[in-house]
This record gives sequence, C-alpha cells and structure tokens, in this order.
Amino acid sequence: MEKLEPRYESNKLNMVTGALSYTGKYITKRLLSMKERVRTLTVHPDRENPFGREIELFSYNFDKLQNLIESLKEVETLFNTYWIRTPYGNMTFEKAVANTKILVEAAQKAGVQKIVHISVTNANAKSDLPYFRGKGEVERIIQESGLKYAILRPALIFGREDILINNIAWSLRNFPFFGLFGAGNYLVQPIYADDLAELAIQARDEEHDKVINVAGPDTYTFDQLVHLIKAKVRSNSKILHLPPVIPLIFAKIISLFVKDVLLTKDEMQGLMENLLYVEDCVKGKTNFISWLDENKEFLGRQYASELKRHYL
Repeated sequence: MEKLEPRYESNKLNMVTGALSYTGKYITKRLLSMKERVRTLTVHPDRENPFGREIELFSYNFDKLQNLIESLKEVETLFNTYWIRTPYGNMTFEKAVANTKILVEAAQKAGVQKIVHISVTNANAKSDLPYFRGKGEVERIIQESGLKYAILRPALIFGREDILINNIAWSLRNFPFFGLFGAGNYLVQPIYADDLAELAIQARDEEHDKVINVAGPDTYTFDQLVHLIKAKVRSNSKILHLPPVIPLIFAKIISLFVKDVLLTKDEMQGLMENLLYVEDCVKGKTNFISWLDENKEFLGRQYASELKRHYL
C-alpha cells in the first residue's frame, strides 16, 4: 500500500543534517512526532530512508553552494550534526571544518534563523587533539555567523545506532580479554541520544544564544562503564589494566581484520585526559544502566563499522 503524505500541524520547517544516520535520526523522530516539517542533508541519498516521504532528502553539495542554499530556503532552524569521527581518504578534520563553514554560509544566504549545533564536551580550537580542535573551530564559525545559535556539548552519546558502546560489547563478547588504558579511572558521562534530541529542540525554542554542556544523569569511570557492559552481556572476557600502547596496538590489529577504525590514538588521549567529562552540565533523564538492561540482548551481537556507515 502506498504511504500517505504526512499531515503537518506546524508550519515550522527544519533542516536536520544526517537524519538517516544517528543523532540526526533521533532529532528527526521528535520533530515529526511534533508534526513539524523536516528536510535532511545526507552524504548517502540513495540509502534506505526509514522516514519515507515524511522528510525531504537533499545532498550536502558542499561544492555547489547555490544548490546548498536552495535546499535551505524557507528553513527556520538548522539542526547540525555534521562531523567526522576519524579522517579517511581525502576527508580530514580540516575539510570537515571547511565544509561546515560552507554550510553556515549557505544558511546565512538562505535566510535560516537559527542553528542548533551538536558539538562535544571540552571542544577547544586550541586543543592538541584534532577532533576537539576542529569542534572548537566549528563553534567559533557558528558564533561569528550573525545567526541565532544554540550549541550543545554532549559527552558520550549512547543509543542503538552507537558505534563505541556497541563495539565495546562486541569485543567483550568475542575476545578472552579486554585491555583498558592504564587505571581506567578517567570519567565519562553517557547521554541517551533521544535525551540529547529533546534538549536540542528545547534549545531551539529558547530565545537567547547559548553554549551548554549536556550529559546523562550518571558519571562513571571508564573501568566502571566497561564492567557494566560486561555484566549485562554476560561476557567471560577478562578486563586488564595495561600500558596504553598495548590496547592501542590490539585495536589496530582488530581494525585490520574488520577493515575499519576501532579506536584512534586521539580518542584514547581524549578519554584519558577526561575530555568526556564536565562538572557543570544540563542532564538528560535516561539512566545508562537501565538502557543497558533493556538492550543487552542486542548490544554487541554484530560489529558496527564506522567506515561503512559514513564512507563506503
């Protein structure tokens, strides 16, 4: 049976980057539940679209500014989740920053009123780590754009589509040991993707520009996080505290076999430097351990590939 055209109860038109991927998908679900109109920008317009004709699909077209402007016309709010986790091929963090600058320019020329941007905790344009430095540079571009903005800085985002948490569970299910970097006492504050989406929409509807840290209700050491996942998936893997270089080498070996990037040195450093933790933050309501309990049978059953999702 042909799907009926959706009926919208609101005239608000939103652009959500990456609605077919992860964080953008949760924002899109919430906007549609509010009967608002949604467009998306995607790298893969040919991929399966779970929303059907409920949303309009456009390609990013970073090399065709006018096309990008046209896709943003009549849009009131741009929810921006565009970023890369790791460089691949000719895509670098520097190029991701340049692409975001083009997107912001297109939003200005199209008459977009506000940008709600998903950044990361401790984003800093002067950071030694390219991921956090790039995120900081993007924040600066948005703040200097002249557009209204809300910048949300989540720590570790979890959800069914997440790669990091899933692949920790996958490793615990499939290997006799799991290596932590050193003591494993660095902190993380996992926030549920749907809670982040709710906070993003709330930020859209607030009048003043803002930069806010957002996190889940609980804080864990990374050691605690891994032990929680191990218990929930009933793993017999032994968790070892090792010099950081050893788990990193092991991760590189696994990456070769799965043809992906399991973990990077920068991600390891970010964790160990407590960059996924902040003291002052707005907290979501979903408890990580409760979510784990609900998803324990699903989590880590299959490896989740970063490269397949975003590049291949």
